[in-house]
Amino acid sequence: MRWALGGPPGREEYLRGHIPGAVYVHLDSELAATPGQGGRHPMPDAAAFEADMRAAGVRNGRPVVVYDARSSMAAARGWWLLRYFGHPDVRVLDGGLAAWVAADGPLDTSVPSVLGDFVARPGAMPLLDAAGAARVAERGVLLDARAPERYRGELEPIDPVAGHIPGAVNCPASENVEESGRFRDGASLRGLFAAAGVREGVELGAYCGSGVTAAHEVLALELAGYRAALYVGSWSEWIMDPRRAVATG
Repeated sequence: MRWALGGPPGREEYLRGHIPGAVYVHLDSELAATPGQGGRHPMPDAAAFEADMRAAGVRNGRPVVVYDARSSMAAARGWWLLRYFGHPDVRVLDGGLAAWVAADGPLDTSVPSVLGDFVARPGAMPLLDAAGAARVAERGVLLDARAPERYRGELEPIDPVAGHIPGAVNCPASENVEESGRFRDGASLRGLFAAAGVREGVELGAYCGSGVTAAHEVLALELAGYRAALYVGSWSEWIMDPRRAVATG
């Protein structure tokens, strides 16, 4: 699931070398619906996601491992969607392809021919819409996984409106990993989230620009021992309705 906003194209990198047996899945076209009122990476339709995962060889009775180049930012989106649509055993390769190469893992350039039998059953992970995100920001802890300058509204290189959801707390997903791209250990993650107000018994949610790095936040929260809901539409959907409030600073 190698992907980066603005490139380079992940499939081209995949064709130059990947873990033997791995199948490429494109974040924009297979892990999201068409951009629009639902944001830049809306929730894919269950039938479409099922078909794409079957084409990638996903089977209900076999574990799935997802990876990207290094930090698991893109892979976490695949992890979350597979979990949400009911796959019982989904893992993330910590450190991505970089960790595989560092461990002297072999690379391949052939594209396997696969066919899966995955059945998408939505609802296995908590999900937020815009109203739900506002409720969590008011009553619980809503984490904004974007960079601090985007959260504060000082810089917005992607979306047409800068700022954050009122009441949200900034907790950048980039802080979830070490320099190597691997996740921090559970104790470090718990300390990071505690500083943002996360604690037992409090309703938790996460959002970002378009529901990609926020999935990474949800995964990091799981590693820290917390279950959080994902606002898939995130900021890019929130600002579609001018009646929704925008906070800065």
